[in-house]
Amino acid sequence: MENCIFCKIIKGEIPSVKVYEDEDMLIIKDVNPQAKIHLLLLPKEHYADITEMSDAQAQTLARCLKKLSTMVDALGLNDGFRLVSNKGAHACQSVGHLHIHILGGNQLGDRMC
Repeated sequence: MENCIFCKIIKGEIPSVKVYEDEDMLIIKDVNPQAKIHLLLLPKEHYADITEMSDAQAQTLARCLKKLSTMVDALGLNDGFRLVSNKGAHACQSVGHLHIHILGGNQLGDRMC
């Protein structure tokens, strides 16, 4: 997508702090963290939200989430984490590229629970 900030990050056109990358996804640190640990899982293919994905694409996303579960120690999430995906402006989706917030740390904070 031409004007998508996350597509530009994935292509390396905009700098980011990459935490993990493979052929299907990129995990970066959120520039405006809402928790002690706030990461974003970005599928490398552009979808506005999960409703645009085919079943096969959703299975790829599920594999990415399963892989995330094996990286909790490396990501500092061994005390627990929360996954959040917003769909649409009324649900506070601020970027029109499917992304999953990964929130964690010792203290998620009152507004996160």
